[in-house]
Amino acid sequence: MAEISAAAVMKLRKMSGQGMMDCKKALEETNGSVEDAMTLLRKKGMATLAKRADRDTTEGKILCVTSEDGKTASMATLCCETDFAANSDDFAALADSLKGYMTACAADSGVENLLDTAIAGKKYSQILTDCVSKTGEKTELGDYIKYKLTSPGLISTYVHFNSKIGVMLEIETSTQAVADNAAFALIAKDICMHIAAINPLALDSSGIPADVIEKEKAFAADQMKDKPANMVEKIVEGKMKKYFAENCLLSQGFVKDDKVAVEKVLADSAKAAGGTAKIKRFVRLAIG
Repeated sequence: MAEISAAAVMKLRKMSGQGMMDCKKALEETNGSVEDAMTLLRKKGMATLAKRADRDTTEGKILCVTSEDGKTASMATLCCETDFAANSDDFAALADSLKGYMTACAADSGVENLLDTAIAGKKYSQILTDCVSKTGEKTELGDYIKYKLTSPGLISTYVHFNSKIGVMLEIETSTQAVADNAAFALIAKDICMHIAAINPLALDSSGIPADVIEKEKAFAADQMKDKPANMVEKIVEGKMKKYFAENCLLSQGFVKDDKVAVEKVLADSAKAAGGTAKIKRFVRLAIG
């Protein structure tokens, strides 16, 4: 067996971020080759992921990155098994590095695309595996999405204080001046917070799957089965109107004033800023 120098151990420790004894053992198993030892540590990380594949990852953090010009924003969920791991220095470093990869990723969605993104020749999947090898805990990307403005408007974002709920909202405006209005931007942020708190199913009724609507209609009709058919139809229609009002963002009562619909709150704010606006899309991510 080759003699393992302290310099080799220190070099591997700096490269991998793992403990001295783990580095020394890996070097002993690879006859002192730092490169092979690094590969071995990565393989052990992949093996750990495989062994813990069935573990739930209900802890973690939501990361959000917005470009300097505000025209692009990305959001991703970095998940792990325990709250202890989510608050560790290793996880913090992993999350910090993820932000750079989110910016670099050319794709608009897909965890696999983010994992495959490389910076300086190193893919994020490698960084993730290295971290798992070091911590021994299952850690994975849960979601990834990127919004890009293609017309006047703004992308507003919100991450809850516990870092486990995040929202991205894209609003299209008649002019960029409306989007740049400070009061309008505050309303956009408030709508993000509304989405985080209320969790709407869709922007409007067209965004709710047809099978979900049919199930709701059937459920409503079943509750009225003892009433005349002509009454049932009207009652079901009324119940569905209420269902859409409660579950579609535009028609929901605004969280800060539930007597006013979100759509009107946005329209009034845009009008005050000298134009019009409409919500193009939103996404709400959650961990746990």
